[in-house]
Amino acid sequence: MIIKSYELKKNLKKNINLFLFYGQNNGLMEEIIDKDLKPIFSKNTYKYDESEILSGLDNFKDGIFNKSFFENDKLIIINRASDKILDLIKEILEKKDESFKIIIKAGSLEKKSKLRNFFEKHKDLITVPFYEDNHQSLLFIAQNFFKEHKIKISTQNINYIIENSKGNRSNLKNELEKIKNFSQKKLSIELEEIIKLSNLAENYSISEMIDHCLAKNKKKTLNILNENIPSSEDNILILKTFLYKLKRLKKLKLEIQIKKNTDLVISSYKPPIFWKDKDIIKQQLKNLSLAEIKLLMRKTNNMELLIKKNSQISNQLINNFILEKLEISNN
Repeated sequence: MIIKSYELKKNLKKNINLFLFYGQNNGLMEEIIDKDLKPIFSKNTYKYDESEILSGLDNFKDGIFNKSFFENDKLIIINRASDKILDLIKEILEKKDESFKIIIKAGSLEKKSKLRNFFEKHKDLITVPFYEDNHQSLLFIAQNFFKEHKIKISTQNINYIIENSKGNRSNLKNELEKIKNFSQKKLSIELEEIIKLSNLAENYSISEMIDHCLAKNKKKTLNILNENIPSSEDNILILKTFLYKLKRLKKLKLEIQIKKNTDLVISSYKPPIFWKDKDIIKQQLKNLSLAEIKLLMRKTNNMELLIKKNSQISNQLINNFILEKLEISNN
């Protein structure tokens, strides 16, 4: 019997004790097991790999059928399952023992999989496919998270976090938790803070490289650029970071035109600029006119579209883009 993941909780039946979860969305699997199934099934949870069970099959069956070392109420999770486990599943099904629940977790299973076909066709078994998250489903998770925790964040920055999570629900939730902990005494969070909170070590290098590029520090920019081999996803990150920093420079330039005091504008900027970043931002403001900043923003947006269409040459495109930026003040 096939059940959709979001319908599983309301379709749980007492007499069904075998479940097959398969697909690439392991984050959603774990979420449903922890939130929906463990509280209902049992707090006595035992986890095995399929290979571990098959190498000690007699001991495992003795433990289940003779109840020699399991509590009467237990949840058994079998990871990395394949068709090899099918004979054991058939044997367990014949016993009709309702004192335990078994969740079998597998990766992608083709339609011809014997394990998948057996579960799908049997009325006393439940199979749940877990498809990969798309941008919309991850956006829904992130928006609800920030709403629940009353953290103000722009849609652009939410999209940045989602892209940085590489479509992985678990990665996204880890990033959201870090942001929540960081924002305990803050009402909002900005992109630069998000970048520095990220697990990816190269994010700091990206931020530093862009700062030096906008300040026309050619040697330092090229040193960082040459030390890293970015992926196509990293190149999108580079452009989004460029855009964030350019937008900040634009706001600072406009404010300086009014107040005529660079130090005062930088000191009063919201969100606050870290003290160690103030000098390099002053360099950027000195080297770039407002017209150049606006031009760079347009070019950055255009370059992002170009890279998305030509990911196979994204490194070449991004290198040329950065080198061009270093030459602007010399034109």
